[in-house]
Amino acid sequence: MNLCPCGYFGDDRQQCTCSLSAVQRYQQRISGPLLDRIDIHLDMVRVPFQKLASLEAGEDSATIRARVEAARRVQEQRFVEWGRPSMVVNGDMGPAEVQAFCAIDEAGRNLMRAAMQQMNLSARAYHRVLKLSRTIADLAGEESIQVPHLAEALQYRPRLLA
Repeated sequence: MNLCPCGYFGDDRQQCTCSLSAVQRYQQRISGPLLDRIDIHLDMVRVPFQKLASLEAGEDSATIRARVEAARRVQEQRFVEWGRPSMVVNGDMGPAEVQAFCAIDEAGRNLMRAAMQQMNLSARAYHRVLKLSRTIADLAGEESIQVPHLAEALQYRPRLLA
């Protein structure tokens, strides 16, 4: 969704013509509980010409696919071993599974405590951040959730004005 009616709020090249109150009204059209159910919110920015025209190769699709498939195998095996063969991915986890598989250390708890206060996260959002952190850790091949995994998951939470 756009962040404002004109679509240019936060754009680095085009000036937004909306008043702050119009932006807030526009953003309030989407309810908090609905936004809570979306795990990854990304701000899309214009890609500069230099990046588009660059001959520098990024990570190829086959490598990314192999990493995703490996993470999915790890997740599926985790649930089979725990007696939950109907679960396939971390997104399927309920509160009991989150508690079992998304343990965080003291530094992680401190980060989540601060995020809960500063970002006004709901219980649902807290669990969704932990599940996404578990997926990020799985993609990185890590056994446990670390602070960088939590920080990455937290950056995907919505940053609306409303």
